Amino acid sequence: MSASDAQVQPHADPAQPPAKTRAQTAGYLFAAMFIALSQALGQGFLSANITTLAGELGATVSDTTWLMVVFMAPRAALPLILIKVRTQYGLRRFAEVSIVVYAVVAGISLFATDLRSALLVELLSGIAAAPLSTLAFMYMLEPLSPQKKLSLGLPLALTFMSLGIPLGRALSPILLENSNWQNLLLIKLGMSMTCLALVFRLPLISGERMKVIERLDLLSFSLITASFAGFVACFTTGATYWWTSTPWIGVAMAGAIGTLVAAFLIELQRKSPLVDVRWLMTPAMLQFTAALFLFRIILSEQTSGAPGLFQALGYSAAQMAPLFWVISAATLAGGLVCCLVLTPQRVPLIHLAALALIAFGAHLDAQANSQIAPSSMYLSQAIIGFAAALFLPSAMAIGLVSALMRGPQYILSFIIVFLSSQVLGATIGSGIFRTLIFMRTKAHAQWLNEHLVTGDGMVNQRLAQIATTLSHSISDTALLKVQTAKQLGIVVSQQATVAAYNDIFHMISLLALFAMAVLAGHILHMTMRKRMAGTPPVPAQ
Repeated sequence: MSASDAQVQPHADPAQPPAKTRAQTAGYLFAAMFIALSQALGQGFLSANITTLAGELGATVSDTTWLMVVFMAPRAALPLILIKVRTQYGLRRFAEVSIVVYAVVAGISLFATDLRSALLVELLSGIAAAPLSTLAFMYMLEPLSPQKKLSLGLPLALTFMSLGIPLGRALSPILLENSNWQNLLLIKLGMSMTCLALVFRLPLISGERMKVIERLDLLSFSLITASFAGFVACFTTGATYWWTSTPWIGVAMAGAIGTLVAAFLIELQRKSPLVDVRWLMTPAMLQFTAALFLFRIILSEQTSGAPGLFQALGYSAAQMAPLFWVISAATLAGGLVCCLVLTPQRVPLIHLAALALIAFGAHLDAQANSQIAPSSMYLSQAIIGFAAALFLPSAMAIGLVSALMRGPQYILSFIIVFLSSQVLGATIGSGIFRTLIFMRTKAHAQWLNEHLVTGDGMVNQRLAQIATTLSHSISDTALLKVQTAKQLGIVVSQQATVAAYNDIFHMISLLALFAMAVLAGHILHMTMRKRMAGTPPVPAQ
């Protein structure tokens, strides 16, 4: 994200900053990791506790889902304008104002007592958290030498940003003592105050300020913001309210597409566009964007798959917490390994390895049954977490190098592609995953119920087993029959749910293999082209 800006910064300021001491370097790296983790945990805590918040705020789970919408929408859109804001007003002022706003919003969140106030607070939280990812990159890159910015800075920054979701689920049962949401808010406030102290104690070096914001920037930004908000709202709530049962979802989706097209048409006519649409429409950038979206959809196996399956099977957050500790450790390990192996030349091989690992991990998950426990997925989910930490930094690094080769004016457009594909891709991927789970669960439940109606022999055997188990505590024959039928219904529902998750896990494994095959074909094609280009012409006979 801001890695690009850090690299072009020396061109804006000819005076080279003095080299950092080891203590200063350690301080800036710690600040980067802490800021990245702070903003990531905000999202992680929220996504892990939507059900808890429903009880805390006296609302339904469907209503509290909107908290994710208002938090994620500004995070998808604000990077478009924040880069120009930073350039016009200076990096240091940008950093200080951003972190002060973040700390103030964290304090305000303590006073949210109902759904309306919580929605407002989460909207402000999303706005305040949007600049922190930029700050995390800037602090990570500030003390590093140019050769270390791509190989060390990017992987570490993205790794700590990726830790938010699994760490949020791992820490929530510990911090939510007596289901008190205030505990988490106090943790967020404490982390925000620490970030505030770090930013003011370790200032970033500002380059030359330039007036870059134009009136049409604000119009384009407003249209793109409306579009992104529509996409986030539809894909976050579509599986909850159901797509075809709620008319406003179709209207919002059409509006999101229309406003995005309008913004692009405006940008195509500008000499200094906010978004360089022509470059984004080149085959290389379309391929890059599609790859990022595809990978985010594949990663929904971990963000939505494992948590959803175990919640459906009745496991509590505390019972699932060890699994997310394992995922967090694997993600951190993947980031560290990426630091050791990342070079632009190795990126295709890193991507192949990451896709192969995800395909294998998803294949292991597809063997689930109704008796599965979180501990059964330690290996598979660790593999997927490790692979994700390998893929994302290398993808950003190669995209950034490509943008820099075309010139600094392409940096902003690249940043927009990367950030939007991550936020929107994660939201869209999760929405698609939950939609497919609902559809497959319904299909499997219908198939199982048809066998119940026909009086399958295995069904009768299962009924007899349930009745035998319940007869030890129920003596009344009529009540025993009712409870047996009820218990069988629960068993059928669980089996249908597990079968649905297995279908989608298997589909994601095949999707990863397909992406791997496409990438391998592309590598082979490029290798052959290079060899043919380097082959001397055959002399005429």
